[in-house]
Amino acid sequence: MHIAGNPQTLTAQQRELIDIAATLGREKFAPRAAKHDRDATFPFDNYQDLREAGLLKICVPKNLGGLGADFATYVMVAAEIGRHCGATALSWNMHVSSCMWSGFIADALDMTAEQRADHEVNRRIHHGHIVERGLVYSQPFSEGGAAAAGKAPFGTLARPETMNGEAGYVVSGKKIFASLAGAADFYGVLCTLDKPGATQKDSLYLAVPADAAGVSVVGDWDPLGMRGTVSRTLLLKDVFVPHTARLMPEGLYWQAAARFPHMFATLSPTYMGIAQAAYDFTVAYLRAELPGMPPVKRRMYPTKQIAVADMRIKLEQTRALFLQNARDACVDPDKDTRMRLYAAHYTIMENANALAALAIRTCGGQSMLKSLPLERLYRDSRCGSLMLPWTAELCVDRLGRECLYESGERDEAIE
Repeated sequence: MHIAGNPQTLTAQQRELIDIAATLGREKFAPRAAKHDRDATFPFDNYQDLREAGLLKICVPKNLGGLGADFATYVMVAAEIGRHCGATALSWNMHVSSCMWSGFIADALDMTAEQRADHEVNRRIHHGHIVERGLVYSQPFSEGGAAAAGKAPFGTLARPETMNGEAGYVVSGKKIFASLAGAADFYGVLCTLDKPGATQKDSLYLAVPADAAGVSVVGDWDPLGMRGTVSRTLLLKDVFVPHTARLMPEGLYWQAAARFPHMFATLSPTYMGIAQAAYDFTVAYLRAELPGMPPVKRRMYPTKQIAVADMRIKLEQTRALFLQNARDACVDPDKDTRMRLYAAHYTIMENANALAALAIRTCGGQSMLKSLPLERLYRDSRCGSLMLPWTAELCVDRLGRECLYESGERDEAIE
């Protein structure tokens, strides 16, 4: 089954890139997934395959040597990778998001001519690192407070400073759940300009070299799922970066967050892939088509047939929202589009786990064995609804409020 449903509706580039991801997934990523999950090790081998296939530069603009994929193309390719290794897809998202944010998303935003010229110089440097050297960028976001949910300025601070005659910033702070910690070449750090009265609008998005003085990765990584992302804690202590480290001009991240909300929905494709994988496993298991499995079919029982039908219905409902959301992505979406985005993100995250749980119940006791992938799919799927910036609870909170309130409306005081 194609991850996008009917592949005839896709562009030639979309079909080609999804086919590349499917081949890598089947032949390389899936066979390695159990070991990376068991040992909580980063999939460097998978990243070398992504590098050789050109997928590290999927969203780098064509004029800078990349593939120039749009939002819809990226999320479908990410879902196909998630079908085979959730940890690889989720961490790859952090890298690709750096390209999208500084690429076609930035292009759609308002900048002065000076800002746009400066941004073009900076992104040529960073996208050049990816295209010419195959370097990896991450996107440490969470800090353990309200900032990652968009409720407060980032606690990580960037102080303007000149060092050895070069203008730049001195960055200090801490990021938790920093995917690719110890594996990325650059950390795309979201921080706040250090000045009196700074607000969320005083945001900065800076590329910090992993080997810069003052950068360290600490703590253990032994979570329930998504173990191969190796999302340890990133510490930044008086780290100097030049002004060319700006992946967006000062303050532009806040504009992007307000005007291109789909930029926060790029985690969900991984879970669309996991939902598909749970269904795929169940069908193969009941048909006795798993490699090394005794040829004992279990498909003749009505309870199994009904369960698989329920799974297929839930999967197709999820896919429909996923694909609509992919097509909707744009700058300044209308209210209905934004609310549909919340609904889609919530549905994908929740249904991935629901499908994995139903798959375990349907397949029975053997599905819990670590020699089979379903228990890993279940653990990985449970992580999606917990992930910032849009947890399941935050999606419901935003959706409920925006259904009932127009912009600027407030409740009247009750006497």
